[in-house]
Amino acid sequence: MPELLARRQTAPPPPQRRPWRVALLPFALGLSLGYGLASPAVRQVPSLLAGLIHAPRGIAAIVNPMASGSRRVLILGRDKVGDNTDVMFTVQVKDGITLVTQVPRDTYVETDQFGTIKANALFALGGVDAAKDEVAKLIGAPVQRYFKLNLDAVAKVADALGGVEVDVPKRMYYVDNAQGLYIDLYPGPQVLRGEALEGFLRFRHDELGDLGRMDRQRLVMAKVFGKLAQPSTLTRLPELLKIAGDDVLTDLSPLEMTQLLTAMAQTKLSSQRLPGRLYWQDNLSYWMPDTNTQHPTGSGEETTH
Repeated sequence: MPELLARRQTAPPPPQRRPWRVALLPFALGLSLGYGLASPAVRQVPSLLAGLIHAPRGIAAIVNPMASGSRRVLILGRDKVGDNTDVMFTVQVKDGITLVTQVPRDTYVETDQFGTIKANALFALGGVDAAKDEVAKLIGAPVQRYFKLNLDAVAKVADALGGVEVDVPKRMYYVDNAQGLYIDLYPGPQVLRGEALEGFLRFRHDELGDLGRMDRQRLVMAKVFGKLAQPSTLTRLPELLKIAGDDVLTDLSPLEMTQLLTAMAQTKLSSQRLPGRLYWQDNLSYWMPDTNTQHPTGSGEETTH
């Protein structure tokens, strides 16, 4: 009898959060949003949640924790070939602002396990946990969730939203057969879709390199952010996630995803780059973050050719 009581009183271990692929989302979100958002009464829910973003912090945190500043999401953009994440930034919604902090792909990272590497290799070498831990150290703040996508997903979703209107600043031409990358853009205002938009986001073969690419990413993010802020976009969330399909992997729950987009749609966008400077070591160029106390000044070694 004592053994039976002991077994009854022992609680099972809590289930662990597992990442899920967005390909499974249409069913879950279709139940929670697809039908519900079609009714006039429930269409008021996003506006109600948006109003609570500016409510006292305690109330906002209870109704929508993604709007209270208590959640920071790491966004990782992966190339078609390999697991390097050449697009890295964090997203936090707080006090009516969506704050985006970009981490340059060449950011200098000193790790106990892998030695000195560039930030874009964190996911390939150590997975999501390593990427979240090291980025948290770089920005000096914890990272609670992640959202990893192939850059193909950006092009697909942008297509579904009607493309992105940008003013291409210069001639952009680059071919990489290994990655299936073909960039052929001419200067001037135009609406970019599909591979053209992906090429605009990935181009870095000029004098500005990765810094120029990050400027273009900020431009596209601002444009896409404006589209996401439109009320009609939230009702299309299941459709957009289905379009992204297997190109996306995240540990955000369907509810958290909805909360995040709802909060973002009612805020202003503010973007910044991880503060730092160009730095050379072993004939490799890095972005040395200001938070690195081992190399507080200087540009490293002189390059040799």
